[in-house]
Amino acid sequence: MNAVTVHLLRHGITDAEGRLIGRTDAVPLTEGIDACAERVGALQGLRIVTSDLWRARAAAERIAASWELPVQIDMRWRELDFGAWDGLPFDAIDRDALAAFQTDPADRSPPGGEAWPALVARVTAALATIDRPTLVVTHGGAMRAALASTCTINFPQLWNIALPHAALLSLRLWPGTPRIGQIVGLIT
Repeated sequence: MNAVTVHLLRHGITDAEGRLIGRTDAVPLTEGIDACAERVGALQGLRIVTSDLWRARAAAERIAASWELPVQIDMRWRELDFGAWDGLPFDAIDRDALAAFQTDPADRSPPGGEAWPALVARVTAALATIDRPTLVVTHGGAMRAALASTCTINFPQLWNIALPHAALLSLRLWPGTPRIGQIVGLIT
């Protein structure tokens, strides 16, 4: 099998800015579905996969309707589960605990939440199923997990890559275990 390109699109802006939003699904989009659709306009004809969370699925469904293609929902593309912190504003979370998580998420996951290696493992499993050019509408954490998995970028370095809402990250992936990737584009 030859290399395949996967395009990872972050969902639009929600009304939950300034909060940790992981598994929470009752977050209305304030804007960005149009921006997401415009961002991928030239990519038509790709298979479309999305997280099951509404903030990603809404953009995927809009894009799929304009391309006249179905959407495949895959829960592995969900955002990191922030456990007890999910939905809280940053200033409501213990500053030291949040700093510890941001410095070392593998060993300092949120209370009752998902550890960073678990997110990387599920995104790695999702990437292993991609066998043709695909658009994945997902979340910032899942996009960073894809970079960690395929491009072996470590966690502190991942924060140096800007992935704002409606960012489009394109990766070329080669077959094998582990799957090796190369960044071929980033539009923010």
